[in-house]
Amino acid sequence: MNQSLNLALPPSAAPTTLAQLVFSSAERFAGRIAIEENGRYIDYAELPERIMGFARGLMALGIQAGDRVGIWAPNSGDWILTALGIQCAGAVLVPINTRMKGVEAADVLERSGCRVLFVQQRFLDVDYPALLAPHRPASLEHLVMLDGDTTGLSSDLTLAQFLRGGATIDTDSAKRRALAVGPEAMCDLLFTSGTTGKPKGVMSGHGQNLRAFTEYVKVIGLVPGDRYLIVNPFFHAFGYKAGWLTCLIGGATILPHAVFEAEQVFQRIARERISVLPGAPTLYLSLLAHPLLKQTDLSSLRIAVTGSASIPPSLIERMRNELGFAVVTTAYGLTECGGLATICDPRDSAQVIAGTSGRPIAGTEVSIRDPHNQALSAGQTGEICLRGFHIMQGYFQNPEATREAIDAEGWLHTG
Repeated sequence: MNQSLNLALPPSAAPTTLAQLVFSSAERFAGRIAIEENGRYIDYAELPERIMGFARGLMALGIQAGDRVGIWAPNSGDWILTALGIQCAGAVLVPINTRMKGVEAADVLERSGCRVLFVQQRFLDVDYPALLAPHRPASLEHLVMLDGDTTGLSSDLTLAQFLRGGATIDTDSAKRRALAVGPEAMCDLLFTSGTTGKPKGVMSGHGQNLRAFTEYVKVIGLVPGDRYLIVNPFFHAFGYKAGWLTCLIGGATILPHAVFEAEQVFQRIARERISVLPGAPTLYLSLLAHPLLKQTDLSSLRIAVTGSASIPPSLIERMRNELGFAVVTTAYGLTECGGLATICDPRDSAQVIAGTSGRPIAGTEVSIRDPHNQALSAGQTGEICLRGFHIMQGYFQNPEATREAIDAEGWLHTG
């Protein structure tokens, strides 16, 4: 077993549900900006009222604890408010990949049993409601448009109509609903990429998400006032859990970014004093190869987190020396373990950060196993298996696939 990074806050000090996080962060970080987007600012102290407006809207539509609610939209401040409203209503967030075709999105909506879908009218010249319309499952009762007009169906709503409907639910009832959610309750249902068949829905609980990414905040050194430009998509754990959820835990400012384009990112770094910029290795390679590199003030940059591909030590050195990151680290995880299992200590050498995935976070075990499910000794090649608090609750309505993935001893087999 690898030695864990034991950097967690005491369990009693940390919220165990996202509703608790919303209310505690509003108190701890009042006066700091939670979300900044296109000249709009939302203070941490404002978050509960804004988020509970979405929760009340869902309650007015009849959404009950445990119901599934989807979001099909690019990164935005409203995406975050919607997601937290879903979770504070006791419902389950189902993020949908913005690259999916209409029939693929419909399949996820039908198999998850989503009753409501929040959707952006247009993104990258794609009309999402029109894409979905021929395949819309009967179980989907309402579309709520995050922008634009409704589809013309009486059951579908603009965002303003949805929020007005929430006025019929009193604030105390909504808060009671939010605070009744427990740490074991399902928080989100993220669908895998589906490389070996249809995507499978991965169930994660509130408590395990918060515990894992409280560890992450400590390891990367995120502090209140950090400014995190999130280019990784919110439908993925990298943009959601290692993105805006991490900011809410640590008191950082969330700056959503919908589509990566190097010139725009350089402009935002300089203009908006970005300090945190995680991404895939290709993001940093694009910045390092761009003519604006030498012309842009990058002095605000502090934290970079990468992974998902092999990288040379020279890239780590260039990120430190040419982009100016004081903290550069790599992490490993997959949807079935909540998106995080191991992470390098930022104080490690460039060779260690580039050539390894670090150590398990506290509460996680890693074992390399042979085809007979026997543990191998150090230096041998086999399957990565994980065990710990953050392992998924299972695949949604798929006990057979769950049994194949998680053995009788609790080891998640990553394949």
